[in-house]
Amino acid sequence: MGDAVDKAKGRVKEAVGDLTDDDELQRQGKADQAEGKVKEVVDDVKEKVEGLIDRGRDRLDNDRP
Repeated sequence: MGDAVDKAKGRVKEAVGDLTDDDELQRQGKADQAEGKVKEVVDDVKEKVEGLIDRGRDRLDNDRP
């Protein structure tokens, strides 16, 4: 959820920076959006790895006599 908040916050900052010609605020907004995207990717990878681990455990449990 934090990733969506970071991305939304970043879009708002960037838009306000655009309207006010505030280059620093624009940069902060872009950075916030990038941070949100990174968090999103990390969460996706984490979920996939956890799924692989669970499947591996299931296979091991099913192979035991």
